[in-house]
Amino acid sequence: MAEENIVYIGKKGTMAYVLAVVTQLNQGTDEVVLKARGKAISRAVDVAEIVKNKFVKNINIQNIAISTEDVPAENGETLKVSAIEISLKK
Repeated sequence: MAEENIVYIGKKGTMAYVLAVVTQLNQGTDEVVLKARGKAISRAVDVAEIVKNKFVKNINIQNIAISTEDVPAENGETLKVSAIEISLKK
């Protein structure tokens, strides 16, 4: 999977990420991966569903992978943060 086919979900509005996914698919990419951590996981699910149901009817959710990542905290400790990867494929 090429790095440019990955959309990192963060704090922007949901439609900004939907636009990023649809733009990549319109440029000829067959597969896009949504990646999110923590509170952004629900936004990633929303993006996948909006793309699938409203914009690109012939796209499928290929794979959903969940994990826990260690993120360094300000106090020097590490925090465990949930993460998700959603693969969308034409």
